[in-house]
Amino acid sequence: MGRVRRRYSASGCYHIMLRGNEQKKIFLDDGDHQRFLDILLKKKTETQLLIYAYCLMDNHIHLVVRDDQNEISTIMKGIATSYAMFFNVKYNRVGHVFQGRFKSEPIEDERYLMSVIRYIHNNPVKAKIVEKPNQYEWSSYRSYVNPEETTIAEVRYILGIIGRNLNEAIQEFKRFSNELDEAKYMDEDDEMIKTLEDGRIYLEEYLAKKWPGTAREAIHEDRVMRNEVIQELRTNTDLSIRKIAELLGVNRGVVERLVSKSN
Repeated sequence: MGRVRRRYSASGCYHIMLRGNEQKKIFLDDGDHQRFLDILLKKKTETQLLIYAYCLMDNHIHLVVRDDQNEISTIMKGIATSYAMFFNVKYNRVGHVFQGRFKSEPIEDERYLMSVIRYIHNNPVKAKIVEKPNQYEWSSYRSYVNPEETTIAEVRYILGIIGRNLNEAIQEFKRFSNELDEAKYMDEDDEMIKTLEDGRIYLEEYLAKKWPGTAREAIHEDRVMRNEVIQELRTNTDLSIRKIAELLGVNRGVVERLVSKSN
């Protein structure tokens, strides 16, 4: 079964999001945030990855990056694996830290690039964690208003898009960041599985993790397995009862009865 094809950017720029498995927190203290930034910086020095912006929320991560070598999948896998190993050792746990693959959105022009950067910097404001983006410690916003202090984000490149005079560009960046923006961007809700194709991929990965080597057809032969899979799909995806029934090849009434019983 193939994966949903990732859309590659002609410009090399992407808005990327990593989400905690089952929407759980992936940062429990300041040390966790700092470790992720350290991993990000290390990967930047090892590759030709350029980081334009970042925002580390409790249960998900936003990045704006540029990858001219078409290695974004390998780079992001390395970042996620390194952090997951650290997190599991620190908290004496096992299992997935991130939910599936990272999500990416191509950025093909400078106007959209600026808008996405504004959007991710305002995530903590939207979540009502802070009132203004400069109050949030774990995003690149402060680097934009104090560019001499940054080591991760390529803020001078972005400020150079705004204007040649650095101080004037910083002031314009602040003004732009506070503008109301009602456009829709890739968000954590977009990670929810809604289509049958995404559902098939999710089911394949879930079976491989829970029952390695098990074919999807085995669901029909094991009622306990079938019921557990139905609960998993109902809890952790946005698939309707009809789509779950179609995906599993079972009668819709079977799904309805199990869902009703658990409500």
